[in-house]
Amino acid sequence: MLTMKRGVNASKRQSDSAISKAPNALQTLRAIARAGELPAERGGLPPRIAQYLQTATLPSPCLIVDVELVEHNYLDLIRALPEASVFYAVKANPACEIIARLASLGSNFDTASMGEIDLCLTQGVEPHRLSFGNTIKKQRDIATAFSRGVRLYAFDSEAELEKLAESAPGAKVFCRILVDCEGAEWPLSRKFGCEAAMAASLLVRANELGLDAYGISFHVGSQQTDLRQFDKAITQANALFADVAARGVQLRMINVGGGFPSRYNRDVPTIEAYANTIRASLAQHFPGQQPELIVEPGRYIVGDAGVIQSEVVLVSHKGGGDVRRWVYLDVGKFHGLAETMDEAIKYRITTVHDGGPTTPVILAGPTCDSADILYEKTDYRLPTALKAGDKVLILSTGAYTTTYSSIAFNGMPPLASVCI
Repeated sequence: MLTMKRGVNASKRQSDSAISKAPNALQTLRAIARAGELPAERGGLPPRIAQYLQTATLPSPCLIVDVELVEHNYLDLIRALPEASVFYAVKANPACEIIARLASLGSNFDTASMGEIDLCLTQGVEPHRLSFGNTIKKQRDIATAFSRGVRLYAFDSEAELEKLAESAPGAKVFCRILVDCEGAEWPLSRKFGCEAAMAASLLVRANELGLDAYGISFHVGSQQTDLRQFDKAITQANALFADVAARGVQLRMINVGGGFPSRYNRDVPTIEAYANTIRASLAQHFPGQQPELIVEPGRYIVGDAGVIQSEVVLVSHKGGGDVRRWVYLDVGKFHGLAETMDEAIKYRITTVHDGGPTTPVILAGPTCDSADILYEKTDYRLPTALKAGDKVLILSTGAYTTTYSSIAFNGMPPLASVCI
């Protein structure tokens, strides 16, 4: 526990240093990509985490996040797409050290609940830098957020719009539309968004209700590696802008959501490729005055900055014709690896025996739930020498792990976390 406290204190000192050296990140873009501080390859083991693990005494499993690498990813994004307002998706990883660092760099924040709003406010984030981006909000939460100064809200239905008109009068609102998520490793369902024709009518109605019909948003799917999906969505947005303008309402903003990837078991496009695609699409479809641009990255900012240290609990065989070993870790679907559902997100794993002979394995978590299998269909191979008690590292796990971790399923504690 003392080691974890040192990590937190170190993070605070580094955050204070960042504030003093980079009071305005957009102007100074403080370079932290120094040799030896970044992984040898994107999504690899961050050197600062490797060094920290040499002496750290941590519970198992535990997520370690390099806040310097979080800063590096944020600065890379605003360097690639300086015309965008960045709203960090707090749900990806709400660690106070991450919120504080990004706040010091000038980031805005996309929040999904009063809990996330209060978290940001307690870290000194001004309410005008917050978006209440969940389209499913309790009326009392809208009223509370508005009373605390939040003025930007998402919606995708008439009922939600009416709640906003009553409890957040005059607020800026944007309507989320349904788009194609093809190509995303973690696709988003039809739970959020509405058809474009409905969105146009709702935005006109928002104006009639005294709200500021600010613009539209979409999300092409998390871990989206097909760049064409952004152009398809922006094309749809352009038609919606024209439809609403013909009815007397001028929209001013497009929120392209997230989708920018981490690096898991295969290479992904660079952030510059995403920026160039979005920029070119906006220039093509809005050749005159382009709308304001919002992006809501989460995974890209924190994913590659985190590593879970886990322990092998058991290595066994089941008999029969399947010669694969079962490797049970002390981390599983209920400890933060929920995105292994349907084997969607395929994390890279390193062990103390890397370099030796390997054999096929089935990877599973430690709980008494048959759903707690991480990879059975995907061809994972781990060292033959791997045994109970060995430490393994699961790379690029900084996003959507602590927030997906259960409180105490089977009496096991939630995923521990430390920022360095």
